[in-house]
Amino acid sequence: MKTYSIARRLIATVLLIELVSAVCVTTVAFVYERHVHFRAFEVLLRGRADSMLGAVQDAEDASDNVMLDGTEITVPPDDIYQVTDAGGRVLGRSANWTGGSVPSEQERTRREAHDDGRETFYQSDVRGKAYRVIRLNGLRIVDPGDKGGGIRRYVTIYYGSSVSRVWAAVWRTVDFYAVSSLLVLTLTGLLMSWLLNRGLAPLRELATGASRVSITSWAFVPPETARMTKELGPLVSALEVLLHSLQRSFEQQRRFVGDAAHELKTGVAVVKSSLQLLSMKERTAVEYQAGLERCLADCERMESIVAQMLTLARVEENDGIGPVSSETDIFRCLREVVQELNTIAEIRQVSIVIQGDGAPTARIQEEPFKLLCSNLLLNALQHSPADTVISADVKQEESCVWIRIRDEGEGIPAEGLPQIFDRFSRGEPSRSRKTGGTGLGLAICKAIVDKCGGTIEIQSEVDRGTTVLIRLPSGPGLET
Repeated sequence: MKTYSIARRLIATVLLIELVSAVCVTTVAFVYERHVHFRAFEVLLRGRADSMLGAVQDAEDASDNVMLDGTEITVPPDDIYQVTDAGGRVLGRSANWTGGSVPSEQERTRREAHDDGRETFYQSDVRGKAYRVIRLNGLRIVDPGDKGGGIRRYVTIYYGSSVSRVWAAVWRTVDFYAVSSLLVLTLTGLLMSWLLNRGLAPLRELATGASRVSITSWAFVPPETARMTKELGPLVSALEVLLHSLQRSFEQQRRFVGDAAHELKTGVAVVKSSLQLLSMKERTAVEYQAGLERCLADCERMESIVAQMLTLARVEENDGIGPVSSETDIFRCLREVVQELNTIAEIRQVSIVIQGDGAPTARIQEEPFKLLCSNLLLNALQHSPADTVISADVKQEESCVWIRIRDEGEGIPAEGLPQIFDRFSRGEPSRSRKTGGTGLGLAICKAIVDKCGGTIEIQSEVDRGTTVLIRLPSGPGLET
């Protein structure tokens, strides 16, 4: 799978947005500058046409005509002009004037930019150059002091100038905007690249630290810059919790495999030693029978270890253990478990008493709950002296059920309580050797309660007994 860089994508996205914005700004600037410069250019043409109208004087002839006084005309050499009277007689024109400079009426109507009745602007080509031309309709009065206000003479002035200078000014402005935008775009790209590389440095340091973690080295020290970064703080905390849980799981799994191998190896060694002892010399039938019984007992113990390991694996895989929608009758299941353990209780001369009111129920399947109670009560029986009582108290609350199992046995040392739920944990080896336990019963109980969303706690005092407090969820639940 092809990899990609978030920083490069962010930079490319921002630069693309800026590029589009720069193009839009440049386009708007072009339209605006063109409008402004051509409006100013038309004002200039209007002023020069008015100056040309001022140069129209009396002709001092019998017909009282008008003429164009060339001495009052000062125009740029590239500009063109022509002045005609109402009859179409040319009063004056520039040397570079061409007949094509005055469009026909049809062409003028098509080319007109705007016409207010007195003046008209249009485009014209003069020797291959584009000109902007104004047609100005003017009035000159001959002998204004005469009676009747003088004689009115109408003239038409055509004045044009090349638009190349206007376009040059427009393009200079557009070039300025374009160059400025490209410069800003370049500076922004460089600045963003620097800022993103600097801003992503804590993330890179965090990734480098996390990459050093392995099953042989769990040391993970996140950089303070990542922990202090608001966006990376939750990720740092999640990684720490995850790696701590993984480390604990790996260590627990390693310890479990080691303990299981040790237990099975011990059992196999005992069976092998017993068989070797029997084969060393001739034995009587009674001696053979006793040796085979010892081998059978050790095989049964190894079978028990394997069975409990399989049970623990099934519980941890959530195989029908989690909370369900149906409720389990706590008293009924407890009575069934106590009835199954009555024989052992009678042999050890221990009484089991169930106490509680109502009909408490919990969201747990019957078989896992019976296994939970059986392990706890059997553990209490194995460590309770004769003529003592094991009590199982049940209390129903609104959203949970509390079960307290208490014995009057030998108790557990305080230093052994933190590891009491670990696999193959026995507190003291003598406790398990005496009772034949494997150290997996409480681990199975812990796994069952955890899968149901409950809690389990053990309190114990040496020579005063042990109390197991269980909380199981109650009320409506979801089928899993």
